Amino acid sequence: MQLSVRDVAKLLNVNEKTVYRWVQSGNLPAYRLNNHYRFNRAELLEWATSHKVNFSIDILQEFESQSMPPAGLSEALMAGSIHYRVGGTNKESALAAVVELMRLPEEVDKKFLLQVLLAREAMASTGIGDGIAIPHVRNPIVLHVPGPMATLCFLEKPIDFAALDNKPVNCLFTLVSPTVRAHLYLLSRLAFALRDTGFKDVITRQGTREEILAEVCRVEKDVK
Repeated sequence: MQLSVRDVAKLLNVNEKTVYRWVQSGNLPAYRLNNHYRFNRAELLEWATSHKVNFSIDILQEFESQSMPPAGLSEALMAGSIHYRVGGTNKESALAAVVELMRLPEEVDKKFLLQVLLAREAMASTGIGDGIAIPHVRNPIVLHVPGPMATLCFLEKPIDFAALDNKPVNCLFTLVSPTVRAHLYLLSRLAFALRDTGFKDVITRQGTREEILAEVCRVEKDVK
């Protein structure tokens, strides 16, 4: 779904004039269609997260209202796993190391996945600041995975990810999903979790798998 200015204003809890100002300054990504601005939901979530702009919880409830909601962040993390001291000296080698660690079906071409992740980074960095990046593909439906996966990797050495705050990245949440809806739901869940102080703290200090999953479950419980 392409969002309107009114939709964006509601989701970001600002007035429409603020949305227009962000667009006209070249800050907020938007598309011009028949003299009206339209916004991509995934890009809006990425932008709000990297600019530390709060968004309404309605963005989560919208997905949950559509019959069965997709798998949540805790389920996706358990499917994708958490890894420590992952190698890599630059963006390409770090992402290559991440892809090798991902629990993907045999029929998924890992070389292709790496290419599309790098292509996404070439469009714009997925570094959201504070040492965190969220690599993901723009068209998740082509991956043919059984369910949403979030693979969390802590890098052995921080690398330059061209993040907005210019800080090197040492934490990568790599997202893959079988459908666009599942991808947006997972991305929105992660963006919401990263606003939580407790969850952000356990990620910053590279807590144990048990601590991280416990924090995710707590945050998701608070949403319901």
